[in-house]
Amino acid sequence: MPAARFATSGWERSTAASGGRRSRPCSARSGRRKVVSLVRTLALGAVWVGAAALGASAIDGFDFPDAAEAERYQALLSEFRCPKCLNESIASSGAPIAVDLRRTVRRLMTGGAGDQEIREHLQARYGDFVLYDPPLRPGTWILWFAPLALVGVALAVLVRVGFRRRAVSLTTEERERAVRMLDDAS
Repeated sequence: MPAARFATSGWERSTAASGGRRSRPCSARSGRRKVVSLVRTLALGAVWVGAAALGASAIDGFDFPDAAEAERYQALLSEFRCPKCLNESIASSGAPIAVDLRRTVRRLMTGGAGDQEIREHLQARYGDFVLYDPPLRPGTWILWFAPLALVGVALAVLVRVGFRRRAVSLTTEERERAVRMLDDAS
């Protein structure tokens, strides 16, 4: 005798289909909660971004007598590489050595040193590596000519590979043999 089937309500069916979880319709009240939660999250994110921006601008809060000095300072900072961060200028780096270098540049500027004197001072202390644009001399030839040499080697390899891939034409004997093989196969 077949098992008796009992009529189930829609709620019981949806509960069974959802693995025992009760599903309830979305009300206007729960929709408002989601919006309020989203607004709170966005506000908190804005506070964090603002705090980070304030912290970044307070790295070296030097005051300059005029805008020209501030521009000169920023231009000098963008010319020097951070010794720790490798590919970041001392203007954008937060490393302690970059902070020290910014203070050194500021100290030399207030001491009356010119741009070239500041460059020479940092170059003497940290070597050519600290400059984003190192001078062309025998010690820095590899920095200047290595990219050109690599491009030349890459072109030579491409040309050599290109010549190897040329299509080799068949001799008349090979063509005849291929035709015979195709005829025999069919």
